[in-house]
Amino acid sequence: MLKFLFLRFVPNSQKVKANGRRKWPFCFYRFSRISSSRFYSDVQANNNFHGSGLPGIKRRGQGHGSRSWIKIDEHGNSKILELDKATLMRHCSLPARDLRLLDPKFIYPSTILGREQAIVVNLEQIRCVITADEVILMNSLDACVLQYESELCKRLQINKDQPDGLPFEFRALELALELTCLSLDAQVKELELEVYPVLDELASSINTLNLERVRRLKGQLLALTQRVQKVCDEIEHLMDDDGDMAEMYLTEKKQRKEDYFNNDSYDQADIYGKIRGAARSAPVSPASSATGVHKLQRAFSNLSSSKHGSISASSNGQENIDQLEMLLEAYFVVVDSALNKLSSLKEYIDDTEDLINIKLANVQNQLIQFELLLTAATFVATIFAMVTAVFGMNLKTTVLDDPDGFDWTIIITGIFCLVIYIAFMIYFKHKKLLPL
Repeated sequence: MLKFLFLRFVPNSQKVKANGRRKWPFCFYRFSRISSSRFYSDVQANNNFHGSGLPGIKRRGQGHGSRSWIKIDEHGNSKILELDKATLMRHCSLPARDLRLLDPKFIYPSTILGREQAIVVNLEQIRCVITADEVILMNSLDACVLQYESELCKRLQINKDQPDGLPFEFRALELALELTCLSLDAQVKELELEVYPVLDELASSINTLNLERVRRLKGQLLALTQRVQKVCDEIEHLMDDDGDMAEMYLTEKKQRKEDYFNNDSYDQADIYGKIRGAARSAPVSPASSATGVHKLQRAFSNLSSSKHGSISASSNGQENIDQLEMLLEAYFVVVDSALNKLSSLKEYIDDTEDLINIKLANVQNQLIQFELLLTAATFVATIFAMVTAVFGMNLKTTVLDDPDGFDWTIIITGIFCLVIYIAFMIYFKHKKLLPL
């Protein structure tokens, strides 16, 4: 193919005759050889890519792996399903980026997303998709997930005959928030019971073992604070945004959509019946024909007004978000209380660290003061040693002729050194370098 295309664009002046035959220039020969080699190498690389069998590579169009999910319906019945990502996306009308939040391979912070037909919940270990009539929970052996499944089924079966006024999606969301808040609060209390004794022991005895324990506990405190802070921020963000809370009324939106389609189909059937009746009737005068046209226009206007009324009623219903706001506010208080406990614990750790730094600084100051005293004493002893070294030399002096001369020399030198040392002490006291 490449050779054919090149034949059409190579001018006749570049063709060379040799031995009665036409020969093409050397450049075209190299071009065809290089192009052919590149083509075969690309084909081979493509085959190797699709047929290599590497575990992390999939062909385009190949489905995602199935995962184990727990489906809980509105009657409290649960069953385990094997669903892939594409099936779940079609079933719940969710984009891929929302389901990515539920993937255990990725680490995402706590998130609650309200969509058109579902609520995506990622709260600690509870990862699920809540619709108007079912909960699709990611199957796991975690105690929190098992507790959520059993408790939700129990509540739904109990409230089957005694409804509490909450729609299905809010009962599922409430249980997820409740278990998350209880789990976080239990972790906060456990950390408090472990941190306070260690800090008290460290304040009384500063050693490497206690410092290592406090360092480890401080890391756990920071990680737990970030998780609690993210849950608190997510709930606060939902309460601040009326649009997000309105999107979470799935049962109401589903009922309005069904009512809207029922009214729409009824109005269309009525209008089509009138049109067919008008077409089958006998010819009438132009005046009566105009009257029929006006009736048809009024029928269409009534249909449009009914549609507009249903849409306006839907918008008014979306503004009634007090029920969800009160639910979120109750758990926001619990999470905010846990966050305050963590803040108090962090302040206590900071105060303990400040106390330790003060103690270490005090010890360091005492060592500096002792070093200052030793330096002054060393200076005085150096003077005394210098005098003894001078008299230890073989020098002719009249002081040694007196039997008591050497004794008086030692006494006078000692008194002089003592006076110098006392002068140092007075100077240090005057400069407040020593607590004398």
